[in-house]
Amino acid sequence: QVQLVESGGGLVQAGGSLRLSCAASGRTFRRNSMGWFRQAPGKEREFVARITWSGSTTYYADSVKGRFTISRDNAKNTVDLQMNSLKPEDTALYYCGADISAYRTTQPSSDYWGRGTQVTVSS
Repeated sequence: QVQLVESGGGLVQAGGSLRLSCAASGRTFRRNSMGWFRQAPGKEREFVARITWSGSTTYYADSVKGRFTISRDNAKNTVDLQMNSLKPEDTALYYCGADISAYRTTQPSSDYWGRGTQVTVSS
């Protein structure tokens, strides 16, 4: 049974930082791209960042470029999202995703999903 479990969310003041982590189990994703996505109340899920299997290529939404950094550890089957200079508009439920069926770049879709971790940024 494949599972993606996110952690690291919480409440932070604007300008602060959080580090999200996603742990995969049930299969290895070291040959697959993985990404982070988010969904704010009343909005559709949107793409945040994605990293290829080797870690050599990353993609970011324009809204987070220069503030967020995605990384992965294939030995641990984990993918992290370092979030700096957080803004109230970053408040959302953040999901980890793993791509199996296609090579994606900035698409807000994936094949496997975690349940999400809540990030709330106060002003």
